Amino acid sequence: MLFAPKEKGQGLVEYALILVLVAIVVIAILSILGPAIGNVFSNVVNSI
Repeated sequence: MLFAPKEKGQGLVEYALILVLVAIVVIAILSILGPAIGNVFSNVVNSI
């Protein structure tokens, strides 16, 4: 029971690290695929 607050804090830090890693991966994917996705939308708009 004495170590419960440390474990809760550790859990929050782990969740924060996971969220940061997921955000970095999403930003990297969007920076790589961003222009390609933009071209697809431009082609759709131009064809309409």
